[in-house]
Amino acid sequence: MKFADRVSTLAPEGAYFMLERAQALEAQGREIIHLEIGQPDFPTFKNITLAGIKAIQDGYTRYTSPSGIVELRQAIAADAGDRRGISIDPAQVVVGPGAKPALFFPTLALVRPGDEVIYPDPGFPTYKAMIEVAGGTPVPVPLVEEQGFSFEVAAFDKLVNEKTRMILVNSPSNPTGGVMSLAALEHIASVARGHDIWVLSDEIYSRLVYGQAAPSILTLPGMAERTILCDGFSKTYAMTGWRLGYGIMPVDLAERVGLLLTHSVGCTASFTQVAGIEALRGPQEPVEAVVAEYQQRRDVLVAGLNRIPGVKCQEPQGAFYVFPNLKSFGKTSDWLAEYLLDEAGVALLPGTSFGAYGEGYLRLCFANSLENIELALARMQTALVKI
Repeated sequence: MKFADRVSTLAPEGAYFMLERAQALEAQGREIIHLEIGQPDFPTFKNITLAGIKAIQDGYTRYTSPSGIVELRQAIAADAGDRRGISIDPAQVVVGPGAKPALFFPTLALVRPGDEVIYPDPGFPTYKAMIEVAGGTPVPVPLVEEQGFSFEVAAFDKLVNEKTRMILVNSPSNPTGGVMSLAALEHIASVARGHDIWVLSDEIYSRLVYGQAAPSILTLPGMAERTILCDGFSKTYAMTGWRLGYGIMPVDLAERVGLLLTHSVGCTASFTQVAGIEALRGPQEPVEAVVAEYQQRRDVLVAGLNRIPGVKCQEPQGAFYVFPNLKSFGKTSDWLAEYLLDEAGVALLPGTSFGAYGEGYLRLCFANSLENIELALARMQTALVKI
């Protein structure tokens, strides 16, 4: 069968592949600890769930504006602006079924064949996929452990040229949990302004930080007119299955992205959007409680990994992932991930699921109970000392 070039390089996400492997072992009677899938283990907060149920009962089950219902766009503009100390026009907001449309559709709207897009490696696999589908050339820039998994600035500067159309940043990061410093973002912003380059800032984990808030490149001088901000409800409010995300961008681009939504998904479920309004305007104490719980789990996992001979693990400043270095074992990341699944019953991801620069690392998601995290650590130590 012959396919169009735009889909010829598409590949599955590693998390789903590893989940299937783990589930196959469970079907054989094995007890597997799941640290591979990046989604909250908490249920959607009750006030949000009840708002969604009531919305269905009240008849919010019909088509809406492709870009989102007005009240939700207003709530997003107010919340996102207040948290970043800037003013956002609701006309800049585009709502989608999940956050991925806010990554994919602006890329489709802006990137032309032959354009280059700089993106983080290791990074979310969709970045490379969407660049290639748009006809662009993916240009990976390494995230360096020694710099807290921020852009390696010297390498970044060498990659920028007249073909560079867009720079993609992700902070806090999946898979590393790294938070980019204000100085690094200011450097990227200066390059973007000087070369007339768009910036796509994936801030889906912006509420999941342990300490100071993660700075946003959108707030820097001259960046509002050239930045697309991607965010959503899945991680913060444990709403992964609700499929609700958004992009914030210049109004002219928002109109183009709205048309892409019109001709692809049509619109986002209206009752989901009503639940989103409650998420933003309702009590935020549940978010704070969840972040505190994640921080406790992070501390236990990082300390436990660093006690295993041969393992080095930085303390992530955001998201719910750790990205330990296991290069001392002399094995590939793929081999280690398979070994720990088969030998220890711990499902996690090889760093290479997120790009070539992830070699030598593993990604573990700590959106799991402390009991399971401690059990996973014990199993991993027993398995790794055998190598």
